Amino acid sequence: QVQLVESGGGLVQAGDSLRLSCAASRVTLSSYFMGWFRQAPGKEREFVAAISWSGGSTVYADSVKGRFTISRDNAKNTVYLQMNSMKPEDTAVYYCAARYGFAVVAGTTENEYDYWGQGTQVTVSS
Repeated sequence: QVQLVESGGGLVQAGDSLRLSCAASRVTLSSYFMGWFRQAPGKEREFVAAISWSGGSTVYADSVKGRFTISRDNAKNTVYLQMNSMKPEDTAVYYCAARYGFAVVAGTTENEYDYWGQGTQVTVSS
């Protein structure tokens, strides 16, 4: 069973940076397509970013493009989300997700993923 554990969340001010980590256990992460999603209070969970197995391909939501960077270190079984120039509207619980296998996917919708972490809270004050 895949276990995903997010960390790195916290309270920051607008304009600050944070780096989230998602550590995977009991798996070889290089076999998984990975994504980050977030859910703000009272809103549905939404796509943030996704990365292919080797890290050679990434995709971002328009709302974070140019500010957030997704990356992965397969040797460490960890995926990262570097968040810069943060805004109050980035406040949410952030989840990482994993999809097993090498089928070509867009990676931008929840139903494309098989496993989810418990989430980490990110709060951006104005």
